[in-house]
Amino acid sequence: MKTKRNRGRPPYDDVLTRAEWSVVHAVQHGMTNKEIAKRRGISSDGVKFHINNAMGKLGVPNRKALRQWFQAPKGSALGVQDSPTIAPIKLGQIGQIARSVKDVKASEAWYASVLGLRHLYTFGTFAFFDCKGVRLLLSQSDAEPPPADSIIYLKVDNIRQAHEELRTKGVEFLNAPHLIHRHVDGTEEWMAFFKDLEGRPLAIMSLAKPPSGLAPVDDP
Repeated sequence: MKTKRNRGRPPYDDVLTRAEWSVVHAVQHGMTNKEIAKRRGISSDGVKFHINNAMGKLGVPNRKALRQWFQAPKGSALGVQDSPTIAPIKLGQIGQIARSVKDVKASEAWYASVLGLRHLYTFGTFAFFDCKGVRLLLSQSDAEPPPADSIIYLKVDNIRQAHEELRTKGVEFLNAPHLIHRHVDGTEEWMAFFKDLEGRPLAIMSLAKPPSGLAPVDDP
């Protein structure tokens, strides 16, 4: 007697698939479906499909609630990071400052050749420079007029703990901590944005390095 084989992909050992995690983190970063589709190389309908699947699995009612939902992917560097300690967080060290530009390629050349800043790397429409330990992010924007405020990113050791502690102090977060980039060595960059007293954006950022022997998963 022949045994019946299950068809299709094997079940994924996490609350979301890798594709769904990638789309959810992009939504939490404030990207539109069109922007996500372009970045992922899929159709807008494909993006909607992943978002609807994710919301159904997580039990969240809408996109706004999805932006506030937080959990680290199973097997990610942040997911296997030590549990938060009870020590209070310490903010102060600036990790990154962002500025909008109209042409990232032209600005990349100008900041490097004219200002002499050390170019770190360029990822799509984002160019990164080193300013003696503080990272400068140039982000291409077609908005008219361009955004007036630069965003200050404050470094924290554990973004889960910082997010929870600041929320208990009444800080209004625009989104939950989310993965924005995974480097080739598996180091993950996580961010969460919040408002100051006048409603202007600030952010906390954290680097999560994978333990020795943990194989990096696919880039989001």
